[in-house]
Amino acid sequence: MAAIDGHGRMSCDLEIVNTDRSVGARIAGEIAARHGNKGFNGELALNFNGAAGQSFGAFVLQGMQLRLVGEANDYVGKGINGGRLIVVPPSGVKDPGNQVILGNTCLYGATGGELYALGRAGERFAVRNSGCKAVVEGAGDHCCEYMTGGVVVVLGSTGRNVAAGMTGGIAFILDEDAGLAQRVNQEIVAIEPISNSEQDALLKSLLVAHLEAT
Repeated sequence: MAAIDGHGRMSCDLEIVNTDRSVGARIAGEIAARHGNKGFNGELALNFNGAAGQSFGAFVLQGMQLRLVGEANDYVGKGINGGRLIVVPPSGVKDPGNQVILGNTCLYGATGGELYALGRAGERFAVRNSGCKAVVEGAGDHCCEYMTGGVVVVLGSTGRNVAAGMTGGIAFILDEDAGLAQRVNQEIVAIEPISNSEQDALLKSLLVAHLEAT
């Protein structure tokens, strides 16, 4: 609590198991009670090892970083407002970009913050995202569903029904099989190649951040 009260710095290493749910939410609540969503100027770095239960990193705020070596269940980053979530596989995992590392419905209702995952996400990744910046190596069905803001980068394949009901934000999706157009309802969402230096710079900044984080 001293680090929260005094805008201090703290780092700790912890084990995590799949019955540990909503990890980070209580700390975020303590920060919000004292400083509001954007008033904390300290740095809390929490490093986890293992398999996280549902809602890992839910409601995380500015000044918090949660790094997980392992895998996470559904609802990672639910309601995240600030801070950073990083999920990477254990060392020695072969072809990590093709392994599922996040569960379903991640970033539900997110309004800010960042997520970097060295692996694939399940279904409904970034559903109702309104402000988070995220990079993953692939995603299941309904990626970016009902998204209204934020930026999502998918560096691998996606499932069907991409961007269903999406009304805002930007999604950079690697279309390796040239089949993305068949998985998107283009009556609602426009598909365009990167066409200007602003888009190029935005994508590059997220890729660099992803590389450095993971």
